[in-house]
Amino acid sequence: MKGNIMELKDEEQIIDVLKALGSESRMKIIEVLQNEDMNLNQISEFINMPASSVTVNIKKLENAGLIETEYKPGNHGSQKICSLNYDKILINLPGNRELKDKNLIETSMPIGNYKDFSVNPTCGLASEKAVIGELDDVKSFLNPEHIHAQILWFGSGYVKYVFPNNLPKNSQATKLELSMEICSETSDYNEDWPSDISIWINGVEIGVWTSPGDFGEKRGILNPDWWYFDQTQHGLLKIWQVTNEGSFIDGNQISDITLADLNIEKEDFIDVKIGVKDDARNVGGVNLFGRKFGNYRQDIMLRYRYKFND
Repeated sequence: MKGNIMELKDEEQIIDVLKALGSESRMKIIEVLQNEDMNLNQISEFINMPASSVTVNIKKLENAGLIETEYKPGNHGSQKICSLNYDKILINLPGNRELKDKNLIETSMPIGNYKDFSVNPTCGLASEKAVIGELDDVKSFLNPEHIHAQILWFGSGYVKYVFPNNLPKNSQATKLELSMEICSETSDYNEDWPSDISIWINGVEIGVWTSPGDFGEKRGILNPDWWYFDQTQHGLLKIWQVTNEGSFIDGNQISDITLADLNIEKEDFIDVKIGVKDDARNVGGVNLFGRKFGNYRQDIMLRYRYKFND
Protein backbone atom coordinates (compact mmCIF):
# COMPACT_ATOMS: atom_id res chain seq x y z
CA MET A 1 0.00 0.00 0.00
CA LYS A 2 2.85 2.36 0.78
CA GLY A 3 3.20 4.99 -1.93
CA ASN A 4 -0.24 4.33 -3.45
CA ILE A 5 -2.03 7.52 -4.47
CA MET A 6 -5.78 7.74 -5.04
CA GLU A 7 -6.33 10.36 -7.74
CA LEU A 8 -9.87 11.74 -7.88
CA LYS A 9 -11.18 13.51 -10.97
CA ASP A 10 -14.80 12.43 -11.29
CA GLU A 11 -17.11 14.73 -9.31
CA GLU A 12 -19.32 11.88 -8.07
CA GLN A 13 -16.31 9.90 -6.87
CA ILE A 14 -14.89 12.96 -5.08
CA ILE A 15 -18.18 13.40 -3.21
CA ASP A 16 -18.31 9.70 -2.24
CA VAL A 17 -14.75 9.72 -0.89
CA LEU A 18 -15.18 12.97 1.04
CA LYS A 19 -18.40 11.65 2.59
CA ALA A 20 -16.59 8.48 3.63
CA LEU A 21 -13.82 10.53 5.22
CA GLY A 22 -16.26 12.87 6.97
CA SER A 23 -16.47 10.76 10.12
CA GLU A 24 -14.20 10.63 13.17
CA SER A 25 -14.91 6.91 13.54
CA ARG A 26 -13.94 6.10 9.97
CA MET A 27 -10.79 8.22 10.24
CA LYS A 28 -9.81 6.16 13.30
CA ILE A 29 -10.28 2.97 11.27
CA ILE A 30 -8.07 4.35 8.49
CA GLU A 31 -5.44 5.31 11.05
CA VAL A 32 -5.16 1.82 12.53
CA LEU A 33 -5.09 0.18 9.09
CA GLN A 34 -2.10 2.35 8.11
CA ASN A 35 0.07 0.03 10.20
CA GLU A 36 -1.33 -3.42 9.43
CA ASP A 37 -4.29 -5.35 8.06
CA MET A 38 -6.85 -6.29 10.71
CA ASN A 39 -10.04 -8.28 11.09
CA LEU A 40 -13.26 -6.69 12.34
CA ASN A 41 -12.82 -7.82 15.95
CA GLN A 42 -9.29 -6.46 16.13
CA ILE A 43 -10.43 -3.08 14.81
CA SER A 44 -13.34 -3.06 17.28
CA GLU A 45 -11.02 -3.71 20.23
CA PHE A 46 -8.34 -1.30 19.04
CA ILE A 47 -10.61 1.74 18.70
CA ASN A 48 -13.12 0.69 21.37
CA MET A 49 -16.12 0.59 19.05
CA PRO A 50 -18.93 -1.99 18.90
CA ALA A 51 -18.40 -4.59 16.19
CA SER A 52 -21.74 -3.71 14.59
CA SER A 53 -20.65 -0.06 14.19
CA VAL A 54 -17.29 -1.14 12.80
CA THR A 55 -19.06 -3.26 10.17
CA VAL A 56 -21.20 -0.33 9.01
CA ASN A 57 -18.23 2.03 8.77
CA ILE A 58 -16.05 -0.52 7.02
CA LYS A 59 -18.74 -0.95 4.36
CA LYS A 60 -18.82 2.80 3.68
CA LEU A 61 -15.03 2.95 3.34
CA GLU A 62 -15.08 -0.08 1.06
CA ASN A 63 -17.78 1.41 -1.18
CA ALA A 64 -15.65 4.53 -1.57
CA GLY A 65 -12.66 2.42 -2.67
CA LEU A 66 -10.53 3.43 0.31
CA ILE A 67 -10.20 -0.07 1.74
CA GLU A 68 -10.78 -3.61 0.60
CA THR A 69 -11.92 -6.66 2.52
CA GLU A 70 -11.21 -10.34 2.03
CA TYR A 71 -12.34 -13.46 3.84
CA LYS A 72 -9.46 -15.63 5.07
CA PRO A 73 -9.33 -18.79 7.21
CA GLY A 74 -9.16 -18.17 10.96
CA ASN A 75 -9.02 -20.18 14.18
CA HIS A 76 -12.82 -20.36 14.30
CA GLY A 77 -13.89 -20.32 10.68
CA SER A 78 -13.29 -17.54 8.17
CA GLN A 79 -12.60 -13.96 9.20
CA LYS A 80 -13.01 -10.70 7.30
CA ILE A 81 -9.62 -9.02 6.85
CA CYS A 82 -9.57 -5.28 6.11
CA SER A 83 -6.69 -3.53 4.36
CA LEU A 84 -6.07 0.06 3.29
CA ASN A 85 -5.69 0.71 -0.45
CA TYR A 86 -4.03 4.13 -0.35
CA ASP A 87 -1.93 6.36 1.88
CA LYS A 88 -2.42 9.54 -0.15
CA ILE A 89 -5.35 11.17 -1.95
CA LEU A 90 -4.99 13.63 -4.82
CA ILE A 91 -8.16 15.59 -5.63
CA ASN A 92 -8.57 17.43 -8.91
CA LEU A 93 -11.22 20.03 -8.11
CA PRO A 94 -14.05 20.22 -10.67
CA GLY A 95 -14.26 23.11 -13.12
CA ASN A 96 -13.34 24.19 -16.61
CA ARG A 97 -9.60 23.73 -16.60
CA GLU A 98 -9.21 25.44 -19.97
CA LEU A 99 -10.63 28.64 -18.48
CA LYS A 100 -8.43 28.36 -15.41
CA ASP A 101 -5.21 27.56 -17.26
CA LYS A 102 -5.27 28.25 -20.97
CA ASN A 103 -1.61 27.36 -21.34
CA LEU A 104 -2.12 23.70 -20.44
CA ILE A 105 -2.73 20.90 -22.97
CA GLU A 106 -3.88 17.42 -21.88
CA THR A 107 -4.26 14.25 -23.93
CA SER A 108 -5.48 10.90 -22.62
CA MET A 109 -4.20 7.88 -24.57
CA PRO A 110 -5.86 4.44 -24.23
CA ILE A 111 -3.18 1.86 -23.51
CA GLY A 112 -4.38 -0.27 -26.43
CA ASN A 113 -3.86 2.53 -28.96
CA TYR A 114 -0.13 1.92 -29.46
CA LYS A 115 1.37 2.58 -32.90
CA ASP A 116 4.39 0.30 -32.69
CA PHE A 117 5.60 -2.55 -30.50
CA SER A 118 8.23 -5.22 -30.09
CA VAL A 119 7.41 -7.58 -27.23
CA ASN A 120 8.39 -10.98 -25.91
CA PRO A 121 6.55 -13.45 -23.63
CA THR A 122 5.21 -13.49 -21.11
CA CYS A 123 2.83 -11.20 -22.97
CA GLY A 124 -0.83 -10.54 -23.62
CA LEU A 125 -3.73 -8.10 -23.59
CA ALA A 126 -7.25 -8.00 -22.21
CA SER A 127 -10.24 -5.72 -22.45
CA GLU A 128 -12.68 -5.35 -19.56
CA LYS A 129 -14.64 -8.23 -21.16
CA ALA A 130 -12.08 -10.87 -22.13
CA VAL A 131 -8.52 -11.75 -23.09
CA ILE A 132 -7.63 -10.48 -26.57
CA GLY A 133 -6.18 -13.22 -28.80
CA GLU A 134 -4.02 -15.85 -27.12
CA LEU A 135 -1.86 -15.58 -24.05
CA ASP A 136 1.91 -15.40 -24.69
CA ASP A 137 1.32 -15.07 -28.44
CA VAL A 138 3.02 -11.93 -29.82
CA LYS A 139 0.58 -11.95 -32.77
CA SER A 140 -2.18 -11.00 -30.32
CA PHE A 141 -0.70 -7.48 -30.28
CA LEU A 142 -1.70 -7.26 -33.98
CA ASN A 143 -5.29 -8.26 -33.30
CA PRO A 144 -7.55 -5.35 -34.33
CA GLU A 145 -9.21 -5.60 -30.92
CA HIS A 146 -5.98 -4.42 -29.29
CA ILE A 147 -7.32 -0.85 -29.29
CA HIS A 148 -9.82 -1.95 -26.60
CA ALA A 149 -7.14 -3.27 -24.23
CA GLN A 150 -7.44 -2.22 -20.59
CA ILE A 151 -4.39 -4.17 -19.45
CA LEU A 152 -1.35 -5.26 -21.46
CA TRP A 153 1.87 -6.91 -20.41
CA PHE A 154 5.18 -8.15 -21.82
CA GLY A 155 8.32 -9.73 -20.41
CA SER A 156 10.70 -7.56 -22.45
CA GLY A 157 10.54 -5.13 -25.36
CA TYR A 158 8.46 -1.99 -25.74
CA VAL A 159 5.24 -0.32 -26.85
CA LYS A 160 5.14 3.11 -28.49
CA TYR A 161 2.36 5.72 -28.54
CA VAL A 162 2.02 8.78 -30.74
CA PHE A 163 0.34 11.84 -29.22
CA PRO A 164 -0.73 14.87 -31.27
CA ASN A 165 1.39 17.96 -30.69
CA ASN A 166 -1.14 20.74 -30.19
CA LEU A 167 1.27 23.50 -29.27
CA PRO A 168 0.03 26.82 -30.70
CA LYS A 169 2.16 28.64 -33.23
CA ASN A 170 4.89 30.86 -31.83
CA SER A 171 4.95 29.01 -28.50
CA GLN A 172 7.25 26.64 -26.66
CA ALA A 173 6.77 23.98 -24.02
CA THR A 174 7.80 24.88 -20.47
CA LYS A 175 6.94 21.59 -18.72
CA LEU A 176 5.94 18.10 -19.88
CA GLU A 177 4.27 15.53 -17.62
CA LEU A 178 3.50 11.88 -18.33
CA SER A 179 1.53 9.69 -15.91
CA MET A 180 0.39 6.06 -16.00
CA GLU A 181 -0.35 3.04 -13.81
CA ILE A 182 2.51 0.61 -14.34
CA CYS A 183 4.49 -2.24 -12.77
CA SER A 184 6.77 -5.20 -13.57
CA GLU A 185 5.66 -8.40 -15.30
CA THR A 186 6.32 -12.07 -14.64
CA SER A 187 4.35 -15.29 -14.87
CA ASP A 188 1.38 -15.12 -12.47
CA TYR A 189 2.74 -12.37 -10.17
CA ASN A 190 5.64 -11.67 -7.86
CA GLU A 191 5.61 -8.73 -5.44
CA ASP A 192 9.43 -8.79 -5.34
CA TRP A 193 10.28 -8.70 -9.05
CA PRO A 194 12.28 -5.56 -9.99
CA SER A 195 12.17 -4.21 -13.53
CA ASP A 196 14.17 -1.31 -14.97
CA ILE A 197 11.54 0.48 -17.05
CA SER A 198 12.70 3.18 -19.46
CA ILE A 199 10.70 6.04 -20.94
CA TRP A 200 11.66 7.61 -24.26
CA ILE A 201 10.10 10.84 -25.57
CA ASN A 202 10.74 11.69 -29.22
CA GLY A 203 13.44 9.02 -29.25
CA VAL A 204 15.29 10.42 -26.22
CA GLU A 205 15.52 8.28 -23.10
CA ILE A 206 14.54 10.55 -20.20
CA GLY A 207 15.38 8.06 -17.48
CA VAL A 208 14.86 4.68 -15.84
CA TRP A 209 12.47 3.77 -13.02
CA THR A 210 12.90 0.46 -11.21
CA SER A 211 9.50 -1.04 -10.49
CA PRO A 212 9.72 -3.06 -7.27
CA GLY A 213 7.39 -5.85 -8.36
CA ASP A 214 4.46 -7.35 -10.24
CA PHE A 215 1.59 -6.76 -7.81
CA GLY A 216 -1.00 -9.47 -7.28
CA GLU A 217 -1.58 -10.02 -3.55
CA LYS A 218 -4.43 -7.47 -3.42
CA ARG A 219 -7.09 -7.44 -6.10
CA GLY A 220 -7.24 -4.35 -8.30
CA ILE A 221 -10.16 -2.09 -7.38
CA LEU A 222 -11.31 -1.63 -10.98
CA ASN A 223 -10.69 -5.16 -12.26
CA PRO A 224 -13.69 -6.93 -13.81
CA ASP A 225 -15.11 -9.91 -11.94
CA TRP A 226 -13.83 -12.42 -14.49
CA TRP A 227 -10.16 -11.40 -14.15
CA TYR A 228 -7.97 -14.16 -12.69
CA PHE A 229 -7.17 -13.94 -8.97
CA ASP A 230 -3.70 -15.46 -9.46
CA GLN A 231 -2.52 -12.83 -11.97
CA THR A 232 -1.30 -9.22 -11.88
CA GLN A 233 -3.86 -7.00 -10.17
CA HIS A 234 -2.62 -3.42 -10.14
CA GLY A 235 0.37 -1.14 -10.59
CA LEU A 236 1.67 2.10 -9.13
CA LEU A 237 0.67 5.53 -10.43
CA LYS A 238 3.94 7.12 -11.56
CA ILE A 239 4.47 10.64 -12.84
CA TRP A 240 7.41 11.60 -15.08
CA GLN A 241 8.20 15.27 -15.68
CA VAL A 242 10.61 17.02 -18.03
CA THR A 243 11.44 20.68 -17.45
CA ASN A 244 14.18 23.11 -18.40
CA GLU A 245 16.14 21.84 -15.38
CA GLY A 246 16.01 18.09 -16.04
CA SER A 247 13.82 14.97 -15.88
CA PHE A 248 12.03 13.78 -12.75
CA ILE A 249 9.84 10.97 -11.49
CA ASP A 250 7.48 11.74 -8.62
CA GLY A 251 9.52 14.89 -7.98
CA ASN A 252 12.91 13.13 -7.80
CA GLN A 253 15.45 13.87 -10.54
CA ILE A 254 16.40 10.88 -12.66
CA SER A 255 18.44 12.49 -15.46
CA ASP A 256 19.77 15.74 -16.90
CA ILE A 257 17.57 15.48 -20.01
CA THR A 258 15.70 18.78 -20.50
CA LEU A 259 12.90 20.00 -22.74
CA ALA A 260 15.50 21.38 -25.15
CA ASP A 261 16.71 17.81 -25.77
CA LEU A 262 13.22 16.65 -26.84
CA ASN A 263 12.64 19.15 -29.70
CA ILE A 264 8.94 19.35 -28.89
CA GLU A 265 8.33 22.36 -31.14
CA LYS A 266 9.80 20.76 -34.28
CA GLU A 267 7.26 17.95 -34.88
CA ASP A 268 3.47 17.63 -35.21
CA PHE A 269 3.52 14.70 -32.80
CA ILE A 270 5.07 13.57 -29.53
CA ASP A 271 6.00 9.91 -29.42
CA VAL A 272 6.27 8.07 -26.13
CA LYS A 273 8.00 4.71 -25.85
CA ILE A 274 7.72 2.51 -22.76
CA GLY A 275 9.89 -0.54 -22.37
CA VAL A 276 12.77 -2.47 -20.86
CA LYS A 277 16.16 -2.45 -22.59
CA ASP A 278 17.79 -5.79 -23.40
CA ASP A 279 20.88 -4.82 -21.40
CA ALA A 280 18.95 -3.53 -18.37
CA ARG A 281 20.17 -4.79 -15.01
CA ASN A 282 16.63 -5.94 -14.17
CA VAL A 283 14.78 -7.22 -17.23
CA GLY A 284 11.51 -7.65 -15.40
CA GLY A 285 8.89 -6.71 -17.97
CA VAL A 286 6.03 -4.21 -17.98
CA ASN A 287 2.33 -4.17 -17.09
CA LEU A 288 0.24 -1.18 -18.20
CA PHE A 289 -3.28 -0.48 -16.91
CA GLY A 290 -6.15 1.43 -18.50
CA ARG A 291 -9.01 3.25 -16.83
CA LYS A 292 -10.98 0.02 -16.28
CA PHE A 293 -8.20 -2.08 -14.71
CA GLY A 294 -5.97 -1.72 -11.68
CA ASN A 295 -6.49 0.98 -9.06
CA TYR A 296 -6.63 4.25 -11.03
CA ARG A 297 -9.31 5.48 -13.42
CA GLN A 298 -7.00 6.82 -16.08
CA ASP A 299 -5.25 5.88 -19.27
CA ILE A 300 -1.79 7.20 -20.18
CA MET A 301 -1.99 10.93 -19.61
CA LEU A 302 0.27 13.47 -21.33
CA ARG A 303 0.18 17.08 -20.11
CA TYR A 304 2.33 19.96 -21.19
CA ARG A 305 2.43 23.63 -20.34
CA TYR A 306 3.64 26.27 -22.73
CA LYS A 307 4.32 29.97 -23.13
CA PHE A 308 4.20 32.25 -26.13
CA ASN A 309 7.47 33.54 -27.50
CA ASP A 310 8.09 37.26 -27.18
